[in-house]
Amino acid sequence: MSGWTYLILAILAEVIGSTGLKASQGFSKLLPSIVVVVGYASAFYFLSLALKTVPLNTAYAVWSGLGTALIAVLGVVFLRESINFPMALGIVLIVAGVALLQVFGVRH
Repeated sequence: MSGWTYLILAILAEVIGSTGLKASQGFSKLLPSIVVVVGYASAFYFLSLALKTVPLNTAYAVWSGLGTALIAVLGVVFLRESINFPMALGIVLIVAGVALLQVFGVRH
């Protein structure tokens, strides 16, 4: 698999782990707590594999940026968390920043 594939898997695992945090209720619920631990462990594992070919600065920016944006969108869509224009604009800017990294980032 390519480094970018591993990075996407790392992002998805981090989003799963972060989503489980809310359901774990402070690690007081067993199954969601297991989801958190497995999600974050998988995220760091896949991130470590991605770093074999993707530069650290790009990988971490994409990982944290897209993970943050996805969690924010999931919170609004599935958890009915509130969002306002500045928050939505922030999410758009995060995604735009990741896109700029892709277009103008270092290539190997």
